[in-house]
Amino acid sequence: MRKWGAIVSVAYAVIVLGLLIPGAMLLVNHSRRYLWGDILSVYKEWVTWIFVGVLLAGQALLLFLSVDTSWQRLRPRAHILVSSLAAGSLSALLMGAAGFSLGMGIWGDHFGGKFFEDGVNIAACWGALWLAWLIVFYVYFRNPNAQISRVTAWLLTGSVLELLIAVPAHVIARRRNDCSAPAVTSFGIASGIAIMLLSFGPSVFLLYKKRLDGYAKRKTAAG
Repeated sequence: MRKWGAIVSVAYAVIVLGLLIPGAMLLVNHSRRYLWGDILSVYKEWVTWIFVGVLLAGQALLLFLSVDTSWQRLRPRAHILVSSLAAGSLSALLMGAAGFSLGMGIWGDHFGGKFFEDGVNIAACWGALWLAWLIVFYVYFRNPNAQISRVTAWLLTGSVLELLIAVPAHVIARRRNDCSAPAVTSFGIASGIAIMLLSFGPSVFLLYKKRLDGYAKRKTAAG
């Protein structure tokens, strides 16, 4: 199971780096002539790697927590904070992307003035959301009935809702011929798709866990 977990993590990294980021730039780019140059410039931005790092770390943490629990029983205290960090980070990313996309869809390039032109300010906003969601999930995971499957279900639902905001906002921003707004909304679309894909990994492994547990119970009953 752990081997397959590593394979899923690598495949997810390839999808995020090789498909979603170039796809987001394709949504922004008005001229295909400079597309590859713009894609390379995005890879050079440190904010991009924070975004990628949060996605990959969150996916790996939730995935391997579910894989580990299929082989041994861990005390809830062993990974309450880890689960809270992962779920809180991804939820903050979704909420931030939805909020920025909504603002750009309504006010366009005037949203936030020059505040969001600085990557540090964007990271600070995301950090505040992350702290709020960390507290929420920490309280939630103190309940012994909390399961990783519930978190992935929340993330899947949240990603769908986020896309319902980001996609229309992107269409509006493009039709208005805004300058920077489409870049933000395309980031929102990429985030929603990335977290939607992310939520399937742990969910699939949890289904396998239930199946394996069912086989184990049958063998015990037969013996």
